[in-house]
Amino acid sequence: MTDDTVPPVPVRGLFETHLTVIDLTRSITFYRDTIGLDLGLKVPSQNCAFFWIGGAKDAMLGLWSIGTMPIGLTLHIAFNVALKDLLDAPRHLRLKGITPLSFFGQETNEPSVLCWMPAASIFFRDPDGHLIEYLSMLDEESKPDLGIIHWNKWLASKEEYRR
Repeated sequence: MTDDTVPPVPVRGLFETHLTVIDLTRSITFYRDTIGLDLGLKVPSQNCAFFWIGGAKDAMLGLWSIGTMPIGLTLHIAFNVALKDLLDAPRHLRLKGITPLSFFGQETNEPSVLCWMPAASIFFRDPDGHLIEYLSMLDEESKPDLGIIHWNKWLASKEEYRR
């Protein structure tokens, strides 16, 4: 049962989109040298790369070699939302009858943190199976060595840093 009285999570803008590519090296060269995007991160172990569009942290393009997206990429869109709304999104989505997912496709009640950016995200699927993401950039120092972690681990890492 869903609660139709719950208003939508306020979307501030489109943050990212992802493309599947046949040849990642060729596509990196194209988007970097022909289009002029700044390469933000290349992950050879997952055969993917991420480009900043505009300034760093404004918007992003992800390139994934076919079949390498961890949660089964069909079409993917990320909407920019406020952090307070992102933290409430799992509850909100459940009230709408939608299962919130982590970056790795597991049911969750907390955001995943992509520490290289850093940004917090909640994922879910639309009625056609497309992967939708609510994302909030974090106004904090990047910690790429932490990888992708749950929100509670991100908060704990901040506590460790303060000690």
